[in-house]
Amino acid sequence: GNLGSQLVEYKEEMYITSDCGNTWRQVFEEEHHILYLDHGGVIVAIKDTSIPLKILKFSIDEGQTWSTHNFTSTSVFVDGLLSEPGDETLVMTVFGHISYRSDWELVKVDFRPSFPRECTDDDYESWELTNLQGDRCIMGQQRSFRKRKISSWCIKGRSFTSALTSKVCECANSDFLCDYGFERSAPQKSESSKCFADFWFNPEAPPEDCELGQAYTSSTGYRKVVSNVCEGGIDLQQNLAQHMCPLIAPKGLQISIREASLAVKPGEDITFIVRQEQGDIMNTKYQVDLGDGFKAIYVNLTMTGEPIRHRYENPGIYRVSVKAENVAGHDEAVVFIQVNSPLQALNLEVVPVVGRNQEVNLTAIILPKNPNLTVFYWWIGNNLQPFLTLDNFLVTKFAETGDVRVTVQASCGSSMLQDSKVVHVFDLFHVLPLKFTKHLDMYNPDIPEWREDIGRVVTRLLAKETNIPKETLLTVVKPGLPTTADLHVLLPANQPKRKRSVTSDKRIAAIKQALNAHNISFFLRGGYWVLVTLADSDSDSQRIGGGSGYWAIVVLFVICLVAVGAFILYKFKRR
Repeated sequence: GNLGSQLVEYKEEMYITSDCGNTWRQVFEEEHHILYLDHGGVIVAIKDTSIPLKILKFSIDEGQTWSTHNFTSTSVFVDGLLSEPGDETLVMTVFGHISYRSDWELVKVDFRPSFPRECTDDDYESWELTNLQGDRCIMGQQRSFRKRKISSWCIKGRSFTSALTSKVCECANSDFLCDYGFERSAPQKSESSKCFADFWFNPEAPPEDCELGQAYTSSTGYRKVVSNVCEGGIDLQQNLAQHMCPLIAPKGLQISIREASLAVKPGEDITFIVRQEQGDIMNTKYQVDLGDGFKAIYVNLTMTGEPIRHRYENPGIYRVSVKAENVAGHDEAVVFIQVNSPLQALNLEVVPVVGRNQEVNLTAIILPKNPNLTVFYWWIGNNLQPFLTLDNFLVTKFAETGDVRVTVQASCGSSMLQDSKVVHVFDLFHVLPLKFTKHLDMYNPDIPEWREDIGRVVTRLLAKETNIPKETLLTVVKPGLPTTADLHVLLPANQPKRKRSVTSDKRIAAIKQALNAHNISFFLRGGYWVLVTLADSDSDSQRIGGGSGYWAIVVLFVICLVAVGAFILYKFKRR
């Protein structure tokens, strides 16, 4: 250790005591390996350092003086000291290595030739154990020991015993501590401090394991120190009051599962454990309801520790309750168990082309469907903070044009899946509603993969028939029946974003001409040809998609035009 207000790693000094820790004195300024020989008659010390050594220090007067000894002619990196079992020997071994790549080196050191004789009674002096206050009665007994005189140069030997006498003391106040729930008050001038019950503790209350028909004793506020052997004298534990255990209402009822997870699979075994912290357990009935129709009444459930094993076959949320009840009162514990099948598939459905500041619906399709049991995490763009929903959809808007990646994670029990799609956000694009002949509805499985395949087929056929680049066409087949779709016509990548009317776009005319001429069709299994046409060929079914900025400019232009006309008319009438 070191002197100071706190321990310092770089300052490892060595201290020794000769009176069981009452007083200490410093012997080394650095850390050493220490070994005790001959019952402490010889103390051996070797510096704990990373450099090789060949000198050890030893003391025969309890560290008052130290002598040196060359234990080897070649310096050794010392790893430690060893001695024979017991501390009565005078033979020790230094183990280490000459270099970091060499084998172990063992050096034997024998101190027996240094001592001419064995000690006699005249070589010892008595010593009495006391505490810091000078009291000789410690832990209820007064003990005296003998130790070798500092001036004696002799061997204690194997038969040496340090204890001389031991006398039991009468009990005093210092032999007692405050019992559980009690605290010692501030001492008064005329008397010593006493133990009083804390505000939260009731000394008359029965213990937690008190059973009906048994007796218990209430504490006086004191208990004898553990391992104290004093007898007679003051007894602060006397006059203990005897009480009969009453019937105690159950309290602190708990129900848990051994598997440590509240989410299980259908058909998986689950083990319920019921515990009770306080209250009578011998005369208490436990009503168990597992939430799926299973109900039972148990006796001594918490005392036997018998688990309740069960198995849920159907997915859902089950409320499991245990009610403990006796004449004195009752308590209840509840736990909710989620039974769900692991997620097998997740597909994110989103319109791939949307207008700026236009509402878009993001939908996650999961298999199997677990209503109210699945949590969805939505990441929009590079935002690290997701949106959390219990519904499988999210309505949002995109304020900036460009490509935005949308990612969804579905978590159900211990399973989690992820899907991601890229949404293209534009200021202006055209949408043409499409329909198919009724034969396609018979083969529509209404799954995302099938809809994507049909959309790619229609896009490829239109691009081939109209010579329009396929990159500017995107067909999105809608879920449900009858089968319909939207054809998104995008502006070319190299075309400036200028506002144009729909009828002026030659591509729209070419697409409508190909659809009205029934030139877009594909062959379906079963021998059917599926024809693709406009959803409403009699009217102009083109829709302009885009942000609200375009329409705001149009409205503003109309207002300005009306204002200018009104101003001119006003001037003309005045003239």
